[in-house]
Amino acid sequence: MKAKWFVSRVAGLGLAGALAVGCLSSQHETGAPLSLTARAALAAEAARVVRVIDADTYIMLSGSTTYRLRLLGVDAPEQDQAFGSQATDSVARLLTPGRVVLVARAGLDLYGRTLGAVLIPTATVAVAGRAVPLDSLMVVRGWAWAFDPNRTVAGRAQQQVAAQRAGLGLWKCGVGQAVSPKLWRSFNSEIKRRYRVGCTW
Repeated sequence: MKAKWFVSRVAGLGLAGALAVGCLSSQHETGAPLSLTARAALAAEAARVVRVIDADTYIMLSGSTTYRLRLLGVDAPEQDQAFGSQATDSVARLLTPGRVVLVARAGLDLYGRTLGAVLIPTATVAVAGRAVPLDSLMVVRGWAWAFDPNRTVAGRAQQQVAAQRAGLGLWKCGVGQAVSPKLWRSFNSEIKRRYRVGCTW
């Protein structure tokens, strides 16, 4: 039993190291400034997905500890607003239960959730050691708003603009029709009802 645990632990650490190096080296090769995930990757850990709660909040398992992770870098639609369930379903197809990803933790928020970044292994990870930052993928595919108030992630604003111009995901109905989650939470039930009809994903 101890031998099996040791092998799985070493394998997990090996994956974490490979993903970290791949993330850092791939950005170094392109000359792009290091993203939040790349800067934090060396201190990151391998974790298993337990459940996707919504598009930017997940239950993760690291060792024998489960925790609720709030993804940094994005703000996804709430479950009860337009495109909320579609964004959640899109992320859930990537973060299937039991999947191993790399998590870079960055403290707790006001609700006690762990804040952090997620790197997703690609099919080429065994060869090239590369992984995809989930926050960037969500913005590029139109599943969430970019949330980078200090403008520390190079190209993040351009990623959102490109998704908007292409009409991807929540931008399908136009930029004016997409309501940010922060604004959505301030609406009363009558206003929310008006925004739930019309364009679909």
